[in-house]
Amino acid sequence: MLGKNTFRKFVTLITVGAVWTVYSMVAFALPVDNAGEITVTGQVTVNGQTAVSNSTVLSGAAIAAAAGSSAVVSLGKLGRVEVLADSSATLIFSGNSVVVNLSKGQTRVSNSAGVAATVTTKNGTFVADSSQADNFLVEVECSHSHVDTTSGLVTMKTSSGDKQVAAGTTATAGPLTQQGCVPCVRPGYVGPAVAGLPWLLLLAAGAAGIGIFLATQHDDTETGGGVIVISNNGGNG
Repeated sequence: MLGKNTFRKFVTLITVGAVWTVYSMVAFALPVDNAGEITVTGQVTVNGQTAVSNSTVLSGAAIAAAAGSSAVVSLGKLGRVEVLADSSATLIFSGNSVVVNLSKGQTRVSNSAGVAATVTTKNGTFVADSSQADNFLVEVECSHSHVDTTSGLVTMKTSSGDKQVAAGTTATAGPLTQQGCVPCVRPGYVGPAVAGLPWLLLLAAGAAGIGIFLATQHDDTETGGGVIVISNNGGNG
């Protein structure tokens, strides 16, 4: 009887040990490919819950940063993703890819060589060159989205075609103006309101010039009339 009980305990111990080993392997393997570490500044939420620095972020997390706040998700060998102030994004990543679905605001992606990094917005898809390390920022505005490439190369894919955006350049997807949206005031862009300003100034200057001219002509006429009247009076004397 004692031998049977000892054998059963031994089998139970082996079973528990095997289960624990498998569980530990899964737990330790998870952060390598499907988890990152977040650093927050200000008010940031992950899946609707308040986030704190040095906590774990899993693939598929919805990250939102309030005004004046930001979050940086370190993904180890993959690179890192920044969710900037007043922004909302969903982060999906695996062994060699990073995908950011940006619904509002700005995100900056820094990917390592060999990692496929993509940012999607309502206006287009921005794909980094996986053959090299890239650093680029994508911003969603009311009527459009744009990308600024700091280093590497990004391809902007829209319904109208593809465009390569090299380091130090920018590109825009979608219309710059749209009803109900604030006009874009990015550097180098001249919106309709600004473009019309010089013509308004010229029209104002022209109107002022015409007014001065007419006033001058009116004064000359009155002066001339006065001279004639004085001359006539002198003749009668």
